[in-house]
Amino acid sequence: MYVPDHFLMDDQAEIHGLMRANPFAVVVSHSQEAGLVATHLPTVYKPDAGQRGTVEAHFARPNAHWRMFKDEGAEALLIYSGTNGYIHPGWYPTKAKDGKVVPTWNYTAVHVYGQCRVMSDVEQLRAHVAELSDQQEHGRAVPWALSDAPENYVQVMLRGIVGIQFDITRIEGKKKLSQNRPEPDRKGVVTGLRLDGGEQAEAMASLVEQEANSN
Repeated sequence: MYVPDHFLMDDQAEIHGLMRANPFAVVVSHSQEAGLVATHLPTVYKPDAGQRGTVEAHFARPNAHWRMFKDEGAEALLIYSGTNGYIHPGWYPTKAKDGKVVPTWNYTAVHVYGQCRVMSDVEQLRAHVAELSDQQEHGRAVPWALSDAPENYVQVMLRGIVGIQFDITRIEGKKKLSQNRPEPDRKGVVTGLRLDGGEQAEAMASLVEQEANSN
């Protein structure tokens, strides 16, 4: 991923937080036969497992993508997208000085590179599905658990999916939050986003503000 120094996200807590807050990742891999293939999957990130952490996910069995990982050690890229938003150039006070401004897009993202293997143990697959459900149900007044479903139904559902474990080899993080703009422009971005309104705009405004205050 192209990451200029001023957009680098290298704080591990920040990276882990983005992955956990946005667990729906894009898994990308390549083979001579199929070329580039991508699948959108919910994931469970385990930073303390293995040497550099692991990510678990599962494919629908009819999705041929998982077969690219039958050979242990096959590589894949997982793309996690965080908060993002359009930045209107009229928000920059410097526009009034010389007009030398253009629109851009702010965003946060993490790329995870790893070696993959298929879960061969049905109990590991069951544990993964239970953990994924618990992760997403956390905080609900009446959370759903795998044990809520009849056992014979669970067994049928498990036969319809294929679990994958990604052993992480490298992680790249990027946060493009107007760090390359002068302070007045960054304040203008925050104000403009908040005037636009909406959950995504407010989230981006908060990130730009936090990043500005951290420097």
